[in-house]
Amino acid sequence: MNRIVISGVGLEVAHIQGPTDKAPLVFLHEGLGSVSLWQQRGWLWPAELCAATGRAGWMYSRRGYGESDPVEDVRGPPRRSGPWHIGRHEPDYMHLEAKEVLPQVLRQLGIVRPVLVGHSDGATIALLHAAHHDVAACVALAPHVFVEEMSLTAIAQAKTLFQAEPQSAGGLRQRLARHHRDVDNAFWQWNDVWLSQAFRAFDIREEIRSIAAPLLLVQGVDDEYGSLEQVTSIETAIAGAVRLELAQCGHSPHRDQPDRLTEAVQGFLSCLI
Repeated sequence: MNRIVISGVGLEVAHIQGPTDKAPLVFLHEGLGSVSLWQQRGWLWPAELCAATGRAGWMYSRRGYGESDPVEDVRGPPRRSGPWHIGRHEPDYMHLEAKEVLPQVLRQLGIVRPVLVGHSDGATIALLHAAHHDVAACVALAPHVFVEEMSLTAIAQAKTLFQAEPQSAGGLRQRLARHHRDVDNAFWQWNDVWLSQAFRAFDIREEIRSIAAPLLLVQGVDDEYGSLEQVTSIETAIAGAVRLELAQCGHSPHRDQPDRLTEAVQGFLSCLI
């Protein structure tokens, strides 16, 4: 495990060794994710995917997640410092990550034209980055391109669970605390902005029309955080996008259907350099 510093903020990074003759995979985590949350049942799905596709890989925890430095005054008045939000996030937080932070991360790691593999918020960040920067390909797992009531309902339920019985060993707070140095920082930066009135207008369907890279869209049919309309709307916006619906799969395809997902991504990337 290593760290890099972006505009004064330390970020946790992890490298998966692999061949250097192909574009590396860069994994972008979900709204409550981190480097360690990619790990399930004692193994890393990213490492499995890197091995299956014959590529190296990188993961990093966004600010306030995992072992990365926290967001300053995370529930305070929103303001900016360089590429960073201070205080509560505003609706453009994924735009800032995609257009200002991620390019600096890639530059520091020496990565040019990566294959972006994003989950949930990370998938949205991947799409936004691919709309403005050259990438080899983009794999979007359960992306959010507009706000649905079902998403807000699930996120409100997560808030209730996070606040209930905070000392319970099996509670949401305790489960997340295993993966975040400051679990409140991680939770509230995500939950507050999603449940804000201003975020209801979030919609990137027009913005992502400029994506030219190969695109694989993956959605679990039982996803409680988003409907199939998310990937349908992306298909409408981007000609040639490949769609994969996974049965018996919720919001996390890499956890619910890892073998099927690995096979699909391997096939999708097989014709790329």
